[in-house]
Amino acid sequence: MKMSLPDNVINILSRLVSGGFSAYVAGGAVRDMLMNHTPHDYDIATSATPQEVKRIFPRTADTGIQHGTVTVIDNKTGYEITTFRHDGRYQDGRHPQNVSFVTNPREDCARRDFTINAMMYHPDEGILDFFGGRRDIEHKIIRCVGEPEKRFREDALRMLRAIRFSAVLSFKIEDKTWRAIKKCAVLIKKVSSERILEEMNKILLSDNPDFVRKLHECGMLQYIMPELERCFGEPQKNKYHVYDVGEHIMQAIKFSQRDLVIRWAALMHDIGKPRCASRDADGIIHFYGHHRESGTIAIDLLHRLRMDNNTIHDITILVENHDVRIEPSQPSVKRMMSRTGAALFEKLLALQTADNMAKNPEHFPEKKARIDSAYHIYREILAERQPYLISHLAVNGRDLIRIGYRPGREIGDTLKKLIDEVIINPVLNNRDYLLKTAKEYRQKNKKLF
Repeated sequence: MKMSLPDNVINILSRLVSGGFSAYVAGGAVRDMLMNHTPHDYDIATSATPQEVKRIFPRTADTGIQHGTVTVIDNKTGYEITTFRHDGRYQDGRHPQNVSFVTNPREDCARRDFTINAMMYHPDEGILDFFGGRRDIEHKIIRCVGEPEKRFREDALRMLRAIRFSAVLSFKIEDKTWRAIKKCAVLIKKVSSERILEEMNKILLSDNPDFVRKLHECGMLQYIMPELERCFGEPQKNKYHVYDVGEHIMQAIKFSQRDLVIRWAALMHDIGKPRCASRDADGIIHFYGHHRESGTIAIDLLHRLRMDNNTIHDITILVENHDVRIEPSQPSVKRMMSRTGAALFEKLLALQTADNMAKNPEHFPEKKARIDSAYHIYREILAERQPYLISHLAVNGRDLIRIGYRPGREIGDTLKKLIDEVIINPVLNNRDYLLKTAKEYRQKNKKLF
């Protein structure tokens, strides 16, 4: 089978072969090409040692030389070239104690995680498939190379990667591999938060973001996000819900837009419900204040996963406001826009839509109509450049100081009162009117104190 490769990759393979070495495109790139996907990158495996690779190519970087990897720079693009290797015992469930170089490509493929990632390709030789990777692609199967339990004890992240590949490719995890994941689930505790976050992001951005459910089913979720694990089986006995909290969350992320902030917010939006559950005299379950509790939990959990502060901020804003009823009126929409900003407001409406799609479908049409109306008003506000933020006022803090205000809280409170008036009536965003009104506020405050 002949597959198309970029000229740079063909050049690298040719130079290695001309030097007397075997060389192949390896791993995910071969899988992607077999599935008619364009690879994101092209990793190359070779019998040449790192030192020999560096002698052949003038521009290289030692990006992982302890594991046999050298990055070759060709036409301003980096290509990782790794020597065929065999990994020794894994001491900590993450890193091999020792790496030995080999000359046989089969031995190199034997150390890889899944059959679909354990193939190699050279234009003159075709595909090297020692472990049935092509067959598993045809049958849409995720299967470990060799003994699954051994693979997972070598590197516990592979369990999470199995679920990620399942979500991204819409493949089924083979039974023996799945049983090994369930048996070894606790080993995920050895994996760094950064590596877990990277895999979680890829699951959430896949076509099957609700495959997060598989983390619950195999037992890993309790070690990664115990707060989310607690949501499964938490009942929601009221007329608006048809699922327990955990399954409702899975449905919400399934219905949400392919946006990392929205999908993380969907995953976090009800995570505080188990802590807020109460039952009234009629047996109806309520979750008063769950939006605030969910926001608090989300902040702690996402920091634990080493997510960046800006993304945590945006997710938290959505979580804390996901349950706010936005009336289809300009003042109501602008007040929420003042909390979120324009970009996050649009994401909030998307989150609210997904949230309501995951509830009792009987109530969805009315809620969707209200959200759609709010969206149209939001677009009008942007198109007409109507003011909704303090920074949109025709006056600022310096103007208030000039009319007698002292720097401090009084200025902030006055600006908030002014924007409240302007939100209701944009015509009032007039410098003379706002300064006059600010003077009146100050006089009233003086009389009070």
